[in-house]
Amino acid sequence: MRIQRALLSISLLAASLLLPQPAASAEDQAVAAARMAAIVIDDLGNNMAGTEEIVSMPFPITVAVMPFLPSSQKDAEAAHRNGHEVIVHLPMEPLKGNKSWLGPGAITCDLSDDEIRKRVHAAINDIPHAIGINNHMGSKATVDERVMRVVLEVCRERGLFFLDSHTNYRSVVSKLAKQIGVPCIENHLFLDDVKSKMHVLNQIKLLQKHLREHEPCIAIGHVGSGGKITAELVRQLPGTMEDIQFVGVSKLVR
Repeated sequence: MRIQRALLSISLLAASLLLPQPAASAEDQAVAAARMAAIVIDDLGNNMAGTEEIVSMPFPITVAVMPFLPSSQKDAEAAHRNGHEVIVHLPMEPLKGNKSWLGPGAITCDLSDDEIRKRVHAAINDIPHAIGINNHMGSKATVDERVMRVVLEVCRERGLFFLDSHTNYRSVVSKLAKQIGVPCIENHLFLDDVKSKMHVLNQIKLLQKHLREHEPCIAIGHVGSGGKITAELVRQLPGTMEDIQFVGVSKLVR
């Protein structure tokens, strides 16, 4: 009897494997075939040029909002309301430049561990709907293991990921994040480090080239000087890159 049941089970399994399987929908096939990219727009929070255009973008992006500025909470709320991801654009000390340029609540390398922890928590609390953090400037802070360990420990406590803007190729963020257990990903290119339409178009070509060779790709742009140019060209991306699926950066974080 047991042998007969086993033979029957095998027969049924074989029959099921021979049955025609339902075809994947066109939408499922498109998603599977699409390569993924995330557009992150930095420097929101200070009523900068291009902000309105960015928060009304008709496809998913991620907005990085600086804390403690006049429109920080308004910009975060508007972006969230329009279906975009919000992260904290945390001001961090650069190798060159005046610390005063960073704005309020900046993370500098002369601060104690307790003060860094206090400032990171305060920045997160100031930005509604924040699900992650990326660094504003930070070419000095992101190579300082002590500083970044504290920042990443707060990320772990608050359940946030960290996007390394990669303003310094010697950054220790990814290494420390793996040790501490914080989801982390790195920026691949800046769209508008030169504020001209031709430069942004050339950077978009680099984004396409990256996606032909690697996947995924994160590209960072900015509001402010040149912000309207960036917003105009970013808005056109889905129409000019039909094989690319644009997603919030959290979808790419491992």
